[in-house]
Amino acid sequence: MVYTKKHPALLIMGVLMVALAVATNAGYLDGLVDYLNIGKKTGEIVSLSGAFGVVGIVIGAWHMFGKHEEGSLDYYLSSVAGAIFILLIAMIVTWFVAPWVAVISKGLGPVMGKKYLHQVLGLNYIVFGILAGIIIVNVFKIPGWAENGVRLSRLGLKTGVILLGTLYSAAELANLGKLSVVMIGFFVLGSVGLVLFLGRIRKIPNSMGGVLSAGMGVCGVSATVAAAPVVQAKPTEIAYTIGTILIWGVGCMFLFPIVGHTLGLGYTQFGAWAGTGILNSAQVAGAALAYQPDGIETLKVAEIFNITRVLFLPIIVLWLAVWYVRREESASGTQVNVGKVVIEKFPLFVLGFILMFALSTTGIFAPPNHYKGKYFDNSKIKESKLLNEEQIAALTAESDKIQREDRGKAFATMIENRKVMSIDDETLLRGLVNAKVLSKDANGIIKKSLKAVRHTAAKIKKFRQWITWLFAFGLTGLGMQITGAAMRQAGGQPLVIGGIVGTLKAVLSLIVIVLFVTETI
Repeated sequence: MVYTKKHPALLIMGVLMVALAVATNAGYLDGLVDYLNIGKKTGEIVSLSGAFGVVGIVIGAWHMFGKHEEGSLDYYLSSVAGAIFILLIAMIVTWFVAPWVAVISKGLGPVMGKKYLHQVLGLNYIVFGILAGIIIVNVFKIPGWAENGVRLSRLGLKTGVILLGTLYSAAELANLGKLSVVMIGFFVLGSVGLVLFLGRIRKIPNSMGGVLSAGMGVCGVSATVAAAPVVQAKPTEIAYTIGTILIWGVGCMFLFPIVGHTLGLGYTQFGAWAGTGILNSAQVAGAALAYQPDGIETLKVAEIFNITRVLFLPIIVLWLAVWYVRREESASGTQVNVGKVVIEKFPLFVLGFILMFALSTTGIFAPPNHYKGKYFDNSKIKESKLLNEEQIAALTAESDKIQREDRGKAFATMIENRKVMSIDDETLLRGLVNAKVLSKDANGIIKKSLKAVRHTAAKIKKFRQWITWLFAFGLTGLGMQITGAAMRQAGGQPLVIGGIVGTLKAVLSLIVIVLFVTETI
């Protein structure tokens, strides 16, 4: 069978991508770039659209004018059209649609503390990518020339999960006490087990129960993507799980700060609760910042707890592999060698995640004490980035505005040394900026000083960029596999089960935190 279609679509898409790169590089889109506030992305727009545009033109010309014969070359090159189609949609969503929504949202003003509507609702490139895919497949249908390539979206998701391991290291868990690790482990494992139990009671498919348990128990979208191949989840089931996570997270962003203030929780207590009870990373950060808008102590604790959940991912995937095989064995009535099947079916990309995490911990990508690729170092600051006399004078003139003694000391130390001297001082100064007790100009000087000591490893920058695009590509393609008929067939059970488990986790983890977690873990 010859898979390649003689169709101009790939060639046209290649030309459009190259045109976008040229127009951006020449400055023809500067007005749009300024309006959407995407100036930092112009380099990415030029490089990615230019490179993949050339690929589209070359292979698109072969599609149109080349001689096609049955074989591996024909099969793999035929998939390029669908892959470029997904990528083009992902580019439009990531570079233009999501920033445009953000501009409109900011124009409406904050709706929750300092958070805007698009941040509260989680309206980012992931959500818009899935929605774009769903609209395309249900309204316009997937064209024949793209069908083969759409399947590559799963490969993009798996590769993204592998690279996700590079953003974490064991060093960031060093300050966590045993109680924190035990608590995260208890609630992760407990949530997964409860979802599987309720799934059996409510008779949802094993694949749906498996992927929902990973998403609700571990870390949201990443866990959902990682567990899907193990339990053979359908695209519709993945989408339902992601939707449940986002809906639950939005509610938690509003409710957690209210409950926390009502109970008078300390910053460490609330951070531990948010990091345990809220699944989506962005929404964990949103709730923490809403609770403490004048500092970052809460945010740091919440993110550490959130990352701890991620590290349970391989354990959960292995558990689900064993559970799924046994459930299918019971349903079919045939004897299955569980150990053999688990070894054969355990996804290699999860092992890739573990390998990348281990390498990241050694410091091969960034110093081993990094936090998502960023590390503190005040020994490499150029003279040009140190505070100058004019900046020191401006800061000194406002020093009497600082009421907190610890912030005042950090502020004075920075002025004396012309730079931030320690991680503790950095935390205090970031809190001072968030508190907005100083003038806008003074806060701007402090922000520059903070950036000077907080470095991001070059390799991690690249990994982040690729992770973003692999998830944008994969989830847009995933949306293209979700039809209205499949969604109607799935029903609303995931939301019901997710709501029950999410509520229980939030309530029980709050009780544990109030009883056992103090302000110093």
